[in-house]
Amino acid sequence: MPSSSPIIGTARPALDGPWQRTAQFAGLLDSNGQLASTIFAEMTDLARRTGAINLGQGFPDTDGPRVVLDAAKAAIAQGINQYSPGRGEPGLLAAIAEHQQRFYGLEWDPASEIIVTAGATEALAATVLALVRPGDEVITFEPFYDAYAAAIGLAGGEHVTVGLVPPTFQPDLHELDEAFSDKTRMVIVNDPNNPTGAVFTSEVLQRIVDLAVRHNAIIVTDEVYEHLVFDAATHVPIATLPGARDRTITISSAGKTFSVTGWKIGWAVGPAELIRAVLTVKQYLTYVNGAPFQPAVAAGLRLDDDFYAGVAADLQRKRDILMDGLRRAGLEPFCPSGTYFVLVGTASIGFADAADLARKLPELCGVVAVPASAFVRPEHAERYRSLLRFAFCKQEDVLREAASRLATLR
Repeated sequence: MPSSSPIIGTARPALDGPWQRTAQFAGLLDSNGQLASTIFAEMTDLARRTGAINLGQGFPDTDGPRVVLDAAKAAIAQGINQYSPGRGEPGLLAAIAEHQQRFYGLEWDPASEIIVTAGATEALAATVLALVRPGDEVITFEPFYDAYAAAIGLAGGEHVTVGLVPPTFQPDLHELDEAFSDKTRMVIVNDPNNPTGAVFTSEVLQRIVDLAVRHNAIIVTDEVYEHLVFDAATHVPIATLPGARDRTITISSAGKTFSVTGWKIGWAVGPAELIRAVLTVKQYLTYVNGAPFQPAVAAGLRLDDDFYAGVAADLQRKRDILMDGLRRAGLEPFCPSGTYFVLVGTASIGFADAADLARKLPELCGVVAVPASAFVRPEHAERYRSLLRFAFCKQEDVLREAASRLATLR
């Protein structure tokens, strides 16, 4: 019988050429084994060269709430410009704990169960490096944020994927069952999900927990889009479900909620034993970061409910503007329940290969997007070959212009 708590702290031997393994798993090596440019860099360059509207990269084109920006200025003026404490500024740790209790009824100790990181990406990398040993299996859902594969590769883990299939992009429960084994060390859950925009059902979330308990696996949740949910969707943190709290590390960040992606302030929350292991690795990555931004993020986390409702309502309105243009273009959008991305099918306008369309789109109509195949393992690319991702975290007039341009595709 597996033990009730995950095993941590086992030493790992050094890897031979870890950067090569990381690049391989991140899809950064070409057929000759050389580092290749990513599709994201290629599309950004296309947007710059052609003057196209860039809906490929997922960052807002407006600043965050004034109270948050002013708090950062005040912190700089007050001299909060040196190293912050290793775990994070006490005020931000307290604000994260308050946020978790306020929205989800979860109680965490700011002194031992929360750490501040250089964005969610560092939290994810430090977590995988701390808790995954060579040969351990790590499950993610596919399509997936590309940093997952890189971190798993660097740790020497084996990447196992469970497909998310249109139109709902919910995992098949039988495939999920089959993905778990006695070698499963960790499952990474991105919910709401980038790039699909799916919000997982309660049935899916509970099945993940039940399987993790059965196989004594750690659950890592990437919840950076936790407040960006639409229509009747509700974000349910896995840590709130029966059996999950003692084996779950919850990761989130300020970038998406407060439109400050460049600040790179994230956090990890979980049982003290697991957080201590993550902190051990994190301190040798960035050590600390963003001292004056931490009190500003604390101010943001304490904003009233109207702010959070407004963020979601604003993005839902923008989603609908873009989707209208996509439909008028003859494309087939899959309505997202969360995040600020929408996937569309391109076969309806004669492009079975979305990557081909992505490269032609700037010249065809002056808009940039990225193919969903950039978020999958090469051997699974065919399944998502005709899907294209657009970001709608832009100003409404930009989205209306993009929608108008896209409509000319028909």
